[in-house]
Amino acid sequence: MSWTIRVAALSDAGALPQVEFSASRSFLIIPDLAWLPDGDDMPVEAHQRYISQGTEWVAVNESEEPVGFLASEIVNRDLHLWELAVRKDLQNRGIGRQLVCVAEIFAQERHLESLTLTTFSHVPWNAPWYSRLGFEISVGDERLAALVRAETERGWPRRCAMRKAIDGV
Repeated sequence: MSWTIRVAALSDAGALPQVEFSASRSFLIIPDLAWLPDGDDMPVEAHQRYISQGTEWVAVNESEEPVGFLASEIVNRDLHLWELAVRKDLQNRGIGRQLVCVAEIFAQERHLESLTLTTFSHVPWNAPWYSRLGFEISVGDERLAALVRAETERGWPRRCAMRKAIDGV
């Protein structure tokens, strides 16, 4: 299967919660996170907001149907990655890595300082995967710390904040 990455269009928004739901099925093998597929996916309205800002990208198959997405937002001098999801049957093929690469290029072109995100520290395809892409655990950033606190209060265990400095900034 081949795919292409492009800026998301408003017409993509309705399909993206299903991509996220499919991606979340991977968490069924982790006992303390097996509830995630039954949790709340990012609402269509949130996707529409990021799409309207030009900060959401989709991976689409030959039929132009979304199979992955990265939703982000410029916050101060950072591009904050809110959600990265790849349909479960297409994971481990480089789609997520390519989506992050496109977001990094976007951030470089806008002279932003870094990519930021929050994620699970103990899930192999979360913090350890982002570390392989050059992200580092972030401490001392109050904005990110507040996000981690809010997620922890929502019942999400072992969250961490990560940052990747943008080369050339």
